[in-house]
Amino acid sequence: MSYHKHLHMIPEHMWDGITKWIDKGIPPGSFLTAVLSNDFMGAFKRADDTNTAFMKNWASFLYNYAPNGCHGSPERFQAWAEHQGLEGIDRLRAAAEEDPVGGLAGGVM
Repeated sequence: MSYHKHLHMIPEHMWDGITKWIDKGIPPGSFLTAVLSNDFMGAFKRADDTNTAFMKNWASFLYNYAPNGCHGSPERFQAWAEHQGLEGIDRLRAAAEEDPVGGLAGGVM
Protein backbone atom coordinates (compact mmCIF):
# COMPACT_ATOMS: atom_id res chain seq x y z
CA MET A 1 0.00 0.00 0.00
CA SER A 2 1.32 3.40 -0.93
CA TYR A 3 2.02 5.84 1.85
CA HIS A 4 0.85 8.68 -0.44
CA LYS A 5 -2.81 7.84 0.27
CA HIS A 6 -2.24 8.61 3.93
CA LEU A 7 -0.39 11.92 3.75
CA HIS A 8 -3.63 13.58 4.91
CA MET A 9 -2.77 12.28 8.40
CA ILE A 10 0.09 14.76 8.76
CA PRO A 11 0.26 18.54 8.26
CA GLU A 12 0.09 19.54 4.61
CA HIS A 13 3.15 21.78 4.89
CA MET A 14 5.17 18.63 5.70
CA TRP A 15 4.10 16.57 2.68
CA ASP A 16 6.95 17.73 0.45
CA GLY A 17 9.63 16.98 3.06
CA ILE A 18 8.35 13.51 3.96
CA THR A 19 7.81 12.59 0.30
CA LYS A 20 11.33 13.65 -0.69
CA TRP A 21 12.67 11.70 2.29
CA ILE A 22 10.79 8.48 1.58
CA ASP A 23 11.18 8.53 -2.19
CA LYS A 24 14.68 9.97 -2.61
CA GLY A 25 16.32 9.88 0.82
CA ILE A 26 16.74 13.67 0.83
CA PRO A 27 17.24 14.62 4.49
CA PRO A 28 14.50 16.86 5.89
CA GLY A 29 14.70 19.65 8.44
CA SER A 30 15.53 19.25 12.10
CA PHE A 31 11.98 18.49 13.32
CA LEU A 32 11.35 15.71 10.83
CA THR A 33 14.87 14.35 11.27
CA ALA A 34 14.15 14.03 15.01
CA VAL A 35 10.82 12.29 14.34
CA LEU A 36 12.36 9.86 11.85
CA SER A 37 15.27 9.14 14.20
CA ASN A 38 12.83 8.28 17.00
CA ASP A 39 13.91 11.31 19.03
CA PHE A 40 10.49 12.47 20.13
CA MET A 41 11.78 14.78 22.87
CA GLY A 42 13.91 16.50 20.23
CA ALA A 43 10.94 16.53 17.87
CA PHE A 44 8.71 18.27 20.42
CA LYS A 45 11.47 20.81 21.04
CA ARG A 46 11.68 21.58 17.30
CA ALA A 47 7.99 21.29 16.37
CA ASP A 48 5.83 24.19 15.34
CA ASP A 49 2.37 24.40 16.92
CA THR A 50 0.75 22.42 14.11
CA ASN A 51 3.24 19.55 14.27
CA THR A 52 2.97 19.49 18.07
CA ALA A 53 -0.77 18.90 17.70
CA PHE A 54 -0.12 16.16 15.10
CA MET A 55 2.47 14.11 17.02
CA LYS A 56 0.15 11.14 17.50
CA ASN A 57 -0.64 11.25 13.79
CA TRP A 58 3.07 11.30 12.94
CA ALA A 59 3.61 8.16 14.99
CA SER A 60 0.60 6.45 13.41
CA PHE A 61 1.59 7.47 9.87
CA LEU A 62 5.16 6.22 10.26
CA TYR A 63 4.22 2.99 12.02
CA ASN A 64 1.37 2.04 9.70
CA TYR A 65 2.21 3.48 6.28
CA ALA A 66 5.82 4.62 5.86
CA PRO A 67 8.40 2.10 4.68
CA ASN A 68 9.92 0.36 7.68
CA GLY A 69 13.52 1.24 6.91
CA CYS A 70 13.00 5.01 6.65
CA HIS A 71 12.48 5.63 10.38
CA GLY A 72 13.05 4.24 13.84
CA SER A 73 16.59 5.14 14.86
CA PRO A 74 19.51 7.39 13.89
CA GLU A 75 21.14 4.37 12.23
CA ARG A 76 18.09 3.64 10.10
CA PHE A 77 17.89 7.32 9.19
CA GLN A 78 21.51 7.31 8.03
CA ALA A 79 21.10 4.07 6.07
CA TRP A 80 17.98 5.39 4.32
CA ALA A 81 19.84 8.53 3.28
CA GLU A 82 22.78 6.46 2.02
CA HIS A 83 20.46 4.22 -0.01
CA GLN A 84 18.70 7.32 -1.42
CA GLY A 85 15.21 6.27 -0.37
CA LEU A 86 12.84 4.00 -2.26
CA GLU A 87 14.26 5.06 -5.60
CA GLY A 88 17.77 4.06 -4.55
CA ILE A 89 16.54 0.76 -3.13
CA ASP A 90 14.73 0.07 -6.40
CA ARG A 91 17.99 0.71 -8.27
CA LEU A 92 19.80 -1.74 -5.97
CA ARG A 93 17.13 -4.37 -6.55
CA ALA A 94 17.30 -3.89 -10.31
CA ALA A 95 21.09 -4.24 -10.17
CA ALA A 96 20.69 -7.42 -8.11
CA GLU A 97 18.40 -8.90 -10.75
CA GLU A 98 21.00 -8.17 -13.41
CA ASP A 99 23.92 -9.37 -11.26
CA PRO A 100 22.68 -11.63 -8.44
CA VAL A 101 26.17 -11.99 -6.95
CA GLY A 102 27.36 -8.37 -6.86
CA GLY A 103 24.16 -6.31 -7.11
CA LEU A 104 23.31 -6.42 -3.42
CA ALA A 105 26.81 -6.02 -2.04
CA GLY A 106 25.65 -2.91 -0.16
CA GLY A 107 22.54 -4.62 1.20
CA VAL A 108 18.90 -3.67 0.85
CA MET A 109 16.63 -2.73 3.73
